[in-house]
Parts: sequence; C-alpha cells; structure tokens
Amino acid sequence: MTARKPDRGGPHAPYFQKLTVALREGGFSRPTIVVDRARLDANIAAVRKTLDGTRLATRVVVKSLPAHGLLDVVTRGVPTNRYMVFNGPMLVEIVRTHPGADILLGKPLPVAEAARVTAAIGPAAPQWLIDTGERLAQYVEMAKSTGVALRVNFEVDVGLHRGGFARAEDLAHAVDQAKAAGAIVTGLMGYDPHVPKVPDPARAYASVQQKYEACKAVLAEKLQADPASLTLNSAGSPTYALHAKATAANEVAIGSAFVKPTDFDLKTLAHHAPAAFIATPVIKVLARAEVPGLEPVTGIFNFFDPNTKRAVFIHGGHWLAKPESPPGLEYSALFGRSSNQELLTGSDAVDLQPDDYVFLRPTQSEAVFLQFGDIAVFDGERIVTTWPTFPVSA
Repeated sequence: MTARKPDRGGPHAPYFQKLTVALREGGFSRPTIVVDRARLDANIAAVRKTLDGTRLATRVVVKSLPAHGLLDVVTRGVPTNRYMVFNGPMLVEIVRTHPGADILLGKPLPVAEAARVTAAIGPAAPQWLIDTGERLAQYVEMAKSTGVALRVNFEVDVGLHRGGFARAEDLAHAVDQAKAAGAIVTGLMGYDPHVPKVPDPARAYASVQQKYEACKAVLAEKLQADPASLTLNSAGSPTYALHAKATAANEVAIGSAFVKPTDFDLKTLAHHAPAAFIATPVIKVLARAEVPGLEPVTGIFNFFDPNTKRAVFIHGGHWLAKPESPPGLEYSALFGRSSNQELLTGSDAVDLQPDDYVFLRPTQSEAVFLQFGDIAVFDGERIVTTWPTFPVSA
C-alpha cells in the first residue's frame, strides 16, 4: 500500500513576509526577479575571504549576472576588471561599457559570429577561445581579412569532455600553428564543473590539476614565457573554492555563486547564500485541485498526498525554477506545466489568496534573469532600486 505523504504546507517565513510587503509597496504586479542586496554582498565577501592569501584573480562570468548594476556591484566588490563572455551581443556590450576591460570568451564562437563582433568592436581584441586547430585556422583567416590583431586562448579538456585540447601534443601543435600565423597566444581555459558531481571529487580534482599542469608546461616551453604573465583560467562557481587551496591556474571564473541558484546548492558553495528569487503574483486559488478528465479520482490523490489538494495558479510560469515559499507548493505532474498560468498545488496549510506572491528560486541565472525585465533590488525592508538587464540574447 502506498504510504500517505506528510503535509509540507505552511505560511510564508518572516523573510518572505517582509519581501511581500516590499513588493506591494513598490507596486510590483508582474513576475519579477528579486536580488537580495545584503545576501549578494555576503556572497561577494565570501569570494574575497575564500581567495584571500592566494595569487588567484577573479574573472566574472557575465552570462550569469546579465545586468550592469549587478555586474558593477560584483566587480567593484571583488574587485576585478576581468570578464568572461559567452556570446556576441554581450561581448559588444561589455566592450562598449567597459573600455579596457580584460575579456575572455567562455566558449568558441562560430567564426562568422566572431567576424560580425570584430566589425562592431574594432581594434578591441578579446581573448578568443580556440578549441581545435581547424577553428584556429578559421580565426587566422578572419584576422587577416579584418586587419585586427588575433589573441587566442586555448580551451583544454581537463576532464569535462566537452571539447577542447585533450592531449598536450595536440595543444603543442596548435601553439606552433598560432605562432606561425602571427596570432598572440594568451593562455589556457580549463573548465571543471564536473568535479563536485562525480563519485570521487578529490580524485577528479587531482586529475584536473595534472592535465592542466601538462598543458601549462607546453605553453611555458613553446612561448618561453613566464606562466604568471599568461591567462591561466580555470574553475567556475562549483569549484573555485577548491582552486583556492591549490591550483595550476592563476585566475578563477565565478558568476552564479554570487546569486546562488538551486543548481549551485553544492558542498563547495555551502558558504554562499541564495540571493535571487522569482516573485510572481497569485492569479487564482481553488480549494480543490481537479485534473481535467480525472475529477472522480482527485480525492484519492489528495488523500495520499495532501500537498496536491489546493490549486494555486500563478502569473506566468514554466521557468527554470523551483517553488520556495510558501512551503509545500509543488508543480502538478498530472496537470502539466504552463507558461501562462502555472498550476502549483499545496495543502490546506498554504493560505494564499489572489494578489499574494509566490516565490521561486531559479535553478540557474544565466537563462532565467533575461526573461523578466528589470531586477528588483531588496535591502531587507524595501525595494530600493531596479537594475535593467541586458537585451535578450542566447
């Protein structure tokens, strides 16, 4: 016999009660991203404390923080002028608003997109990410046609297996190829978010370091350069704290850790706090959630899971997000998802009314933040300002 599930419902915690008041006083009547400024500042301080005493610089990941106000708070707080970008529109935007910024691509762009961006930014030469000899040849031809200096950073596979140079000898050949073409080799990028998720993280991290050291040695030999003068990028939010203990890199990329969506609820980020929420108004509340075509058996579902009893329809939905408050709300597997009026179910202990708010935590920030318009900034008592997000891009 199927066991009856416990009632997980309840009212908003005091934090979300305060946030509700702040949103009402601010006149927010549509789905909105809220960033808690105190928690954001605490996460910035956590990064500084973690990296204190190391030689590691911080490179801020723009796609994870796609609003100038948010980026500026983070880059001033760390502090840094190093940015990692992942598409053409954001690259153009950072060059436009931050002249002289140190920009590294976080993924290889199709050469046609790189050419389009080069035409827009002129002589401002970012560190283009190169993952194969074939792509390097394409970029060399692009540079010849535009007359702009070509700076290249090599993506190395340190265990994620998402492409890049996996063997030191292949990297050595690419470095020779770049030098022969007159390209400027700036360093390496080795991304390792798999480490906290594999069965033996310590062993995986040791393997990352071994592979990175081998690639670093190739660059030092081929370029006859001090490794400290190169951009030796690694980490990411899930692993930056591991690199703070020992690493072959000289900088770490961090973005999502500053706002901590649910995908980053990891042991390696236990010292960070969730700082971003989706707030959305309740449109309708029904005392009984009935599934079309299954009305006669709805009561049976309610009995075995009291958290399916009440129906709460929210403004919008189908986001990459998980219900956070009030507790006990869940998506309906029977009713399905909706981008218009998403159904969340809850028990009788979830005392919501139309025009109340439901709060969700994004699973990630990079795709979600651009869906809502201006970010509302919460200081613990009120909404103190809004931060416009970047234009929508992929």
